[in-house]
This record gives sequence, structure tokens and C-alpha cells, in this order.
Amino acid sequence: MRRRVLARGATGGAAAPLGGWAGGRAAPSARRGLSAGPSLPAVRGPGRAGLAKHITASRLRRRFAPLYASTEPSSSTSTSAEPSNEGDKAAQGEPAEPSGSDGPGGPPTRWDRLRFYLAGLVLSPVRLVRLVVNLAILSFLFKLVPASGVVDMETIVVHVPYSDFMRKVEKDQVVNLQVDGNYHTYRLKNERAELRRMASAVEAQGSKTKLLSFEKIKRINYVTVRPQNMNTPYDTLMRNNVQFGAPDKRFGRILTVAGNALAIGLVLTVVSRFAGGRVAGGSGTARKPSRKQLLRQNIKFKDVAGVDEAKEELREVVEYLKDPGKFAKLGARPPTGLLLLGSPGTGKTLLAKAVAGEANVPFFSIAASEFVELYVGMGASRVRELFAKARKESPAIVFIDEIDAVAKGRDTRLRSVGNDEREQTLNQLLTELDGFDTNKDSVVICMAATNRPDVLDAALLRPGRFDRRITVDRPDINGREQIFSVHLGKVKTARDVEYYKPRLAALTPGFSGADIANVCNEAALIAARRAKSAVEMEDFEAAVDRVIGGLEKKNKVISKEERRTVAYHEAGHAVVGWFLEHSEPLLKVTIVPRGSAALGFAQYLPNENLLMTKEQIRDMMCMTLGGRASEEVMVGKISTGAQNDLERITRMAYSQVSLYGMSEAVGLVSFPNDGETFLKPYSDETAKVIDVEARELIDGCYRRTLGMVEEKRHLVKALAEALLERETLNLKELTEILGERPFKIEEIRNIDRYQMGGEE
Repeated sequence: MRRRVLARGATGGAAAPLGGWAGGRAAPSARRGLSAGPSLPAVRGPGRAGLAKHITASRLRRRFAPLYASTEPSSSTSTSAEPSNEGDKAAQGEPAEPSGSDGPGGPPTRWDRLRFYLAGLVLSPVRLVRLVVNLAILSFLFKLVPASGVVDMETIVVHVPYSDFMRKVEKDQVVNLQVDGNYHTYRLKNERAELRRMASAVEAQGSKTKLLSFEKIKRINYVTVRPQNMNTPYDTLMRNNVQFGAPDKRFGRILTVAGNALAIGLVLTVVSRFAGGRVAGGSGTARKPSRKQLLRQNIKFKDVAGVDEAKEELREVVEYLKDPGKFAKLGARPPTGLLLLGSPGTGKTLLAKAVAGEANVPFFSIAASEFVELYVGMGASRVRELFAKARKESPAIVFIDEIDAVAKGRDTRLRSVGNDEREQTLNQLLTELDGFDTNKDSVVICMAATNRPDVLDAALLRPGRFDRRITVDRPDINGREQIFSVHLGKVKTARDVEYYKPRLAALTPGFSGADIANVCNEAALIAARRAKSAVEMEDFEAAVDRVIGGLEKKNKVISKEERRTVAYHEAGHAVVGWFLEHSEPLLKVTIVPRGSAALGFAQYLPNENLLMTKEQIRDMMCMTLGGRASEEVMVGKISTGAQNDLERITRMAYSQVSLYGMSEAVGLVSFPNDGETFLKPYSDETAKVIDVEARELIDGCYRRTLGMVEEKRHLVKALAEALLERETLNLKELTEILGERPFKIEEIRNIDRYQMGGEE
């Protein structure tokens, strides 16, 4: 219990704080005879020193018993809830002391009160420090404002130019001088005459108030500043017997140091408060509270679409959280940790929330970056606090998002050397998951999410910690349909949701759940911008183009020659890809600039094949080179517009030669590039062979592409002219110009689903 020390006057005045807080229990003597009086601060720590201070406090209380007695309230003001001292002593078999305001030893003297106060200072270092700080501040204030100037206003300060000071010195009118660097303070010999002159000037102005104030003035201090390039005339001062000197700054230095120390302490206190509490790490709890979210009815598995396999894996965890005894009877141990792996936006965090919602248990969520702080030990402290709170709410789920921020492998390749704070945080996390002090009785399942599983520490992935890894892939076409059905239900569409979701799923290959949500939101914004009452298919198509290519820039200034070059470039891509068997189906061609670099593009609708043959890769390379070939054949000169195309075919060529074993000269070998080392896993001679094979492969595809452009020259020209006229051509308009594709494929493709809406 904490009790505040109060001091009363001998006559029973109002209580005033004596300073500080006194902690601890009252001594036995205080409980016996002085229960109503204030208690001296007791010692919290054990040991001989604490015992000695306790005995000293008891002796002081017995010595100053009259002081306590004089400060007790009278019987008329005491409450019935507090027993009297006499009653306490009678119950303990002790004789009661005579009551009275003076106490057994007579009234306390001022000397007794002073000794009592000094004894309190000795036993309470906090009071002593507070007294010293108050005295330092008071002295500093007195230094700033002289007491004499405040009390009697006998001295006035007059600021004059340095030239006046020099003239007064030459005329021998200065009586003393104080030099403080460039600041000179002096007084004149005939101050009375100067004061009379000032008073007469004030009287001439007719101000009686100022005249009365001048009557109290007895001294005038003249202050001037010496210029840098002039010297103080000490010779003249010595000749005129002027007293001069410098002020004593020893006490000023002490005040300066004390002021700086107080300022630094104040800054450190504020910084430590904002940083999350105490600076010292390693012990104690985390200052920044972890967020606790109770998701008992908000998010369920039905709200998560497109990840059926991951949901099946997590249903077992939900069953365990609902009924742990069912698994304990069979001796089964639940997974300690679940690691969700996948690309950004695939729904890892949403799955974790759904698990907590289905199991109806507390859900603790924190980002791994919150464990890393400026102060050493804060990360480990927050890990301890997070798991301690979760164990109190057992069964519970702890979710750590982006765990790779603190769980990178402890080697020089994956993290900087000497990053001890991250390693301490990781070690504490490993201990909480499966360490020596881990409590197996509390059911706490740790879930974490990352999109970089390759950099995680091996100790984190072993069985007993994150022993179950669940991969959350990008959804396929069926998964995208499910996700669109969820998000389209929140959008007001012109037609039924069943009409849109198969077409949009075919139109968005490779999109994640976050991308699909963004498409639906962008479509609603576009429809609102066009003042429509409902979202239509063209709005969704515009939203897909916005997500893929960026913002449309119809007003971008492009010269006629550049616009013509872009039109023939995109027409070359379209014509070459249209007449190649294994190229991706063409959906749309446009020469409207989008984003920061694209002056036009041809949009294809891939089939999401899991495997690619050599013929498919070669046709893809020819289709990519169609733009450069069209510029050379139709325009007569090449431009820099094919830079991205050349980068793509270079990667495809080197992958065929050095990764997929599709080159007879290099053979059936694979040299993957991990990007972590500059050393190549093959010799210089093999590198030359790879370069030659890749260049020959690219040259062969380009010759084939040039031949196709020459052969379909009239179609390239017709398509380019149509682009210059209409800027954008859809699939129907492309078919009217180029005719039907000569290759028929019986298998349903994404382009067919887009046209038919999934109907076979």
C-alpha cells in the first residue's frame, strides 16, 4: 500500500504535502501506537541494508512519537471505520498512552520537526533528489531575475552606445567598470546629477507616475557592447583610478550544467515514453500492447473463396480448437505452428482470421516488424508478452504477419552481420514455440504468413515449431470464379452475377484475390464516373486494362510518325501471333498510351498451361519479335520500342539453352541462376557455347518472323490503318480484318470461356 506523507502544524492546520510518496508497510510501532499518523518510507529490498533501514525507521518513529500524536485527527473528526489506538493496544494487551494534543512528551518543537524532515530525506532518495532539483531551478530563476530589482527597484539599467562610454572614460566620469566579454557595465561618479536631469526631463513631460518612480531610483547601471575591432581602454582606466573587474561565473557554470542535464533528462523521458516505455531491454514486458481481436462471428470459411485445399488443411486445426480432448484421447499432438506460404494478395491473413472465426477463440494479431525496435531487447520482450497473453486466453491463436522480417536465416547471406536485436527476437520466438519452459497444457496455435519462405531460418521450420506448411497459390479459373462471386455480390451489376463471373475469370488469368477485389472496385468507380446506374461488362474490361496497363492517357502528345510506328509495331505482333499455332490467343490491340512507358499493347488471353513444349516457346518468341520485324519491313527503320520484347526473348532463349536442356550443343544440363552469387556454375567455354546457342536461336526465330511479315504484308498494313483510325480493336474487329484463325483446338480455352461465358 502506498501512503502519502503529510505534515501538520502544531496547532492543527491543513495538511500539506511534505514531498514524494512513501511506499511499503508501516513498522510494527506504527501499527501499535501510531496508526493514524504518517508512515516513513519503508525499504522494499531485502538484506542487511534493508533491515538496518527498517530498524532506523522504527527508532525514528519512537523518537518522534509526539510529532505523530500532534498530527493525529481529533476524536470528533475520526470515522467509525478506523479503530482508535487505545482499542488496538487493549486488544494486544498493551497499556494505552495518555491522549492529548501534546502527547506523552509534550508538544514537538521546531527542532524536532526539522530533524523529522531531515530523517525523511535520508530514508527517501527520491525526496532528496527532488529537493536538489527544486533548489537548482530556484537558483536559476534568481540568476535570471535579480532579487534586488524585483523587490525595491532601486537600480535601473540604461543601454548606451560604446562611443558614449569612451567619452565618459576620457572625461574621467566613470567610477567603476565590470567587463563580461564584449559587454561592459559601468557607473558614473556623479549619479545624483544624472538622476536629477532625468527627473526634470520627466517632470517637463508632465508624467507624475514616472516622476514618483524616479524618486525611488538610487543607482544607474550603464550597459554597452564593445565592437570586435576595438580594445577596452584599460590604460585610461588605470590612469583615472577606475575600479574594474569581471563577474564571477563559477556558479553560473554550475547552473548551466544543471540546466543542460535537466533538459537532456526531459528529452530522454519523453523519447522513452513515446518509444514504448523503459529503455532497458531483456526483462519486463513489452511497452507496446499487442492487438487482440476477438473474431467470433465476423469471418468464416465461407467468406474465403478460391483456396479450397488450404481450407481443408485448416479445418483440422479448427476441430482441435473446438474439442482438444477428442485428439488427446488418441495421443495426437496438434501442430504447434502453421506457416502460410504464398504470393502477396492470395488471402493468407484472411485465412488466419477465418480459422479464429470458425473456432470461436481469441485471435492475437501482430506484424513481425513491430518486434524490431531501436532499443535492444524490446523485440524479445514483446514476443514474451504476446504469448503470455495468449496463454491466459487459451485456447487462442497468435498470428504473426510477414514473419520473414524477424525470422531470416542466421547467416551472412540472408542478413547483415551483427544484427543482434533480430537474432534475440528470433531466439525468443523459437523458445516460445517449443522451448524448455514451454507450457504444454495451454493450447496456443501460432500462425504466420510470409511470401519469402526461402529466407526463413531452418530452426523455425523444424517439426515441433512451424511443423505444418500450407501453400496458398494464386487461384485457377475455378477459384477466380468463386472469388468473383464473393466480390460481385457487393457491386450493383446490370446483369446477373452468373453472367459476369465466368467471363471475368477467363479474362483475369494469374490474378490474385486482392487483384480481383481491386478489379471489382475499379469497375464500380468507372461506372460511377460514367454516370451509370449499374456496372456493365465494358466497365469490368476497362478495369482489367487499368490494373494491367495502368492509367489510360488519350491526351498524351505523340507525333504522327511515332504514332504510325506504334501502329505497325502492334500490328506486327497481332498478325504474327494470329497465324502461329502455339501462340497465345489474341484478345485486343490498342495504340492508346497507358502507364509511364507503354505507347500501345496487344492483349492476349493465355490458357494457363502448366507445361510448355519447345514448339510453343519458339512460337512465343516469333510472336514477340513480330513488332521489330514489322518496323523493319513496313516502316523501313527500327526504333527503341522493341526493348521490352528483346528482353523477353533473351530470357526465353537462355532458359531453353541453360535451364530446360533444349539445345543439342549444350546437352541435357541445367544451370539455375539463384541470384545469390556472382560465380557461374559452369566454365568459360560452356558460357561461350550457351551464348552462341542463344544467339543462333534468336536469329532463327527473327528470320522466320521476317518471312511471315513479308508474306502477310497486306494484313499488317490493313490492321495498322485500322488502328490509326479507331485506336483500339477488339476480338470481333480483329476477326473481320484477319479472318478466322487457321488452327482449330477442340479443348475449351480461356478465350472460348470469355466469349461463351463458360458454356460448353
